[in-house]
Amino acid sequence: MSEGNNVEIICVGNELLIGKTVNTNAHWLAKRITVLGMKVRRITVVGDDLDEIASAVREAISRKPRFIITTGGLGPTFDDKTLEGVALGLNLRLEENEEAMRMIREKYERYYAEGRINSCEMTPHRVKMGRLPEGAKPLPNPVGTAPGVLLEHENIKMIMLPGVPEEMKSIFDESVAPMIREASGNLTFYEASLDVRNLPESELAPMLDVVMHDNPYVYIKSHPKRSEGTSHLELHFSTTSDDSKVAKKRIERAILQLSEMIKKKGGAITPVKD
Repeated sequence: MSEGNNVEIICVGNELLIGKTVNTNAHWLAKRITVLGMKVRRITVVGDDLDEIASAVREAISRKPRFIITTGGLGPTFDDKTLEGVALGLNLRLEENEEAMRMIREKYERYYAEGRINSCEMTPHRVKMGRLPEGAKPLPNPVGTAPGVLLEHENIKMIMLPGVPEEMKSIFDESVAPMIREASGNLTFYEASLDVRNLPESELAPMLDVVMHDNPYVYIKSHPKRSEGTSHLELHFSTTSDDSKVAKKRIERAILQLSEMIKKKGGAITPVKD
């Protein structure tokens, strides 16, 4: 059985490991998943290597999250190995999926009609994008060619998304977000931030302990803006509830309590606007 509302993200791509590409996909996914009421418990980055992908998938499954979402490696080139790696990790065969092949074929026929490509032939490299782990279902890609992929394994929903940000986002919003929203029970994530000056983090720490103890459903994280000696921090408050009014009241109560404590110590507080 999967546990709670946990999600794991696996990002695939050598470009992420060598520092060529900033992992904006993980940042975007983590924010969206959190807002939808689920908790991202782990983000893993691996290269374009079958064994590494398979190992990351098996390890994630062993922790029994509700969802495992991968990004990258769904394209037609030799280094796009995610689907093969997932199949290896689960001891499944890759097979041509009729629905996925139809999606891909229709995209190339449209590209050809628009004069964007010279041929709509289903070459081996194009067919490769339609070879999915057995039992998987394709997810429509409104922006690009390679479909996303949904595979259920041991009560865990595994979702494979392209690495191109626009494609990843569009598939997520259209096909994945509704699944996560349903699984979370329509939980509401609420957050707020305070800018704190003239109070070192070391003096603020015991105050945070008290406020988090008195407000057990609120998580507070401090983010130093420069070195501790400059006494400039940002505090981030967050909570999740099935009632948006309750969530808001929790945050407001924690902020009020902490603000009073900070002011007594001579600190300056400013709300941070998104």
